[in-house]
Amino acid sequence: MFRNIWTIAQRDFRSYFTSPIAYVVIGAFMSIVGFMFFFNLDHYVRQMAFSAMGNKGVSVTDGIVRPFYGNMNVILLFIAPMITMRLFSEEKKMHTIELLMTSPLTLTEIIVGKFCSAMLLVGVMLLVTSIYPIVLFSAFTPDYGPIVCSYVGTFLLAGCYMAVGLFLSSMTENQVVAAASTFGVGLMFWIISWAASAAGPFWSGLLTNLSLIGRFNNFGQGLLNSADIFFYLSYIFVGLFLTHRVMDSYRWR
Repeated sequence: MFRNIWTIAQRDFRSYFTSPIAYVVIGAFMSIVGFMFFFNLDHYVRQMAFSAMGNKGVSVTDGIVRPFYGNMNVILLFIAPMITMRLFSEEKKMHTIELLMTSPLTLTEIIVGKFCSAMLLVGVMLLVTSIYPIVLFSAFTPDYGPIVCSYVGTFLLAGCYMAVGLFLSSMTENQVVAAASTFGVGLMFWIISWAASAAGPFWSGLLTNLSLIGRFNNFGQGLLNSADIFFYLSYIFVGLFLTHRVMDSYRWR
């Protein structure tokens, strides 16, 4: 099973680099993330310069680390549709989905393999950003905890985006529709907590708990909360399960 999943993951991962998608996505991601990092760094240095003691005031974690990874998550919200829009949509448009569905692979292996291919690309993108913590450690002495936990949280949050994108890509052969709907749904679950202030006690708690970004706060503080990890993993599982149901119905049409 795992060998088949890895075969699909490798196939789709390589296809990212045989088209401009991977280069455009990684280039855009690194350009924006780099700008955000050096903006936060410059702002923090200016704050320190205006500090009376020079080493008082805002910590490196609060001044640079948490805003940096918070901005990274916003950027991933925009980048995710570009990664997932082709996973099933292109297969349907090129009529290669029929060959894939009649192969010896199970539907679960195909779906998990495609999800893993998207996560491999996300992993490459996050690995490239490791240069920024290196820059931080060369100039300051930040805590390891918030940085490591922020990477874990960002990877899990990106997994939620990929699961949603995979599901919506399975519902259409139009990549533009898949990308637009992925961004819309991701944004909805990002800002859903905003509606909590106008809702009643029950709905307020429910909407707050459904917020994707609300669950990231603990990671940014250097805390690995099992409830937050379970929430993200459950979100990913639901996305993959819905994808399975869509593709299963497609197979019997």
